[in-house]
Amino acid sequence: MTGFVEAYGLWNEDQRRLAAEVLRRVEADDVSTVRLVFADMHGIARGKTLLAGSLEGAFEDGCAITSTLLLKDTAHRTVAPVFSAGAGIGNADLQGGGDVVMVPDPGTFRLLPWAPGTGWMLCDLYHNDGRPVVSSTRRLARDASARLAGRGFEFVSGLEVEFYLTRLEDAALSPEDAGQPARPPRVSLLHQGYNYLTEQRYDQIEPIVDVLRQNCLALNLPLHSMEVEFGPSQCEFVFKVGSGIGPADDMVLFRGMAKQVARRHGYHVSFMCRPQLPEAMASGWHLHQSLRDLKTGANAFAPQDGAPGLSAVGRQFLAGLLAGAAAATPFSTPTINGYKRYRPNSLAPDRLAWAEDNRGALLRVLARGPAKLRRIENRVGEPAANPYLYLASQMATGLAGIEAGLEPPESVDSPYAAEAERLPRSLEAALDLLDDSTLLRGAFGSDFVDHFLMIKRAEVMRYNQTVTDWEHREYFDLF
Repeated sequence: MTGFVEAYGLWNEDQRRLAAEVLRRVEADDVSTVRLVFADMHGIARGKTLLAGSLEGAFEDGCAITSTLLLKDTAHRTVAPVFSAGAGIGNADLQGGGDVVMVPDPGTFRLLPWAPGTGWMLCDLYHNDGRPVVSSTRRLARDASARLAGRGFEFVSGLEVEFYLTRLEDAALSPEDAGQPARPPRVSLLHQGYNYLTEQRYDQIEPIVDVLRQNCLALNLPLHSMEVEFGPSQCEFVFKVGSGIGPADDMVLFRGMAKQVARRHGYHVSFMCRPQLPEAMASGWHLHQSLRDLKTGANAFAPQDGAPGLSAVGRQFLAGLLAGAAAATPFSTPTINGYKRYRPNSLAPDRLAWAEDNRGALLRVLARGPAKLRRIENRVGEPAANPYLYLASQMATGLAGIEAGLEPPESVDSPYAAEAERLPRSLEAALDLLDDSTLLRGAFGSDFVDHFLMIKRAEVMRYNQTVTDWEHREYFDLF
């Protein structure tokens, strides 16, 4: 009998070949378990662990997993009453909490160096009748990449990811620490901060940073450099460029590796944008991007005559990024906490402007070096973003600029004083802009946008109903 994957044509010939190679490798390397995972709405890896003997069956028929995982907020709460008909889920396919099917992508197979005998693979989500799941974020990024390819371009991007690396002092595992969300762990610093890029500070953290480096290389992640950032116990890892959705796949794997490896060694990694730690600085995720001409292999952002600046295509892409930036902010900055990063003179943007080689601007254009290095750095993102949605939003808005032949406004010399529209000040405001975006509804589909808005607005509502430390300090004794 034909299996699910074959019946619905869910793999190409290359994936079929790679699947056979994976099965041989699992046997040869004495792999005992394989983790099948997918990135949920927040980019969090979820899935199941199969015994190695069950992998061949998963390659034929996929692996069933509950659809309620697509309705979770960041506290892992299901935001809609899935067992009640007409409860406002919006997507009838998710009603009742039934299963969807994870289909492994054999091209993503890795052996996890920190977990001997363990394989790992990313999956795409389908319904039982072979239809793609609307809220499968990896599919959305792949579709955005395909639209660019239809115009003759390949999306090229490189990751600069800041995060907090601390020593774990109290894992918060007492019974009273449980909850949704649970009490966060208590940590101590590895360095005191504000010695940016000093060798002395780097040497203090090198023992655990080198463990992360070794695991990056064992996973074939394209690591370029490790750096000491401004904030106390803040680090940055920089990766070489990749194409299509490859960097998004890498980000999912890197974040999971960093958190898991650090925890096994008595440390804690957080990609939260602005932790509530004394003297903390916000962490960003800077996305360097360009387009490759599929016919010539050349950087499409570089003028053919070698002149300084961006090509016409590069300027159109820049204009599209700028025009769509505000509405796309929920995809680059999807947490309530992330909007506390947008403040003047902070190495984070606060308004919609671009500049040449100025780290205060939303879009930093690097277009005076070698042709192959001409690119745009978007400094809007936070490291907690779903990487598929972040990259897809860049592809969609940039492509819209090309298709409309847009021309960017003049560059700015003082990004924090420019007369330009401000970035949204809160996730709530950003979600309203996304809701009204014809461009992003067209690129992602209204069904997905409505689903995303439902999840994130439930998160905002829960935040607005929670009494914070600030409120208690401000009002309890005063009134």
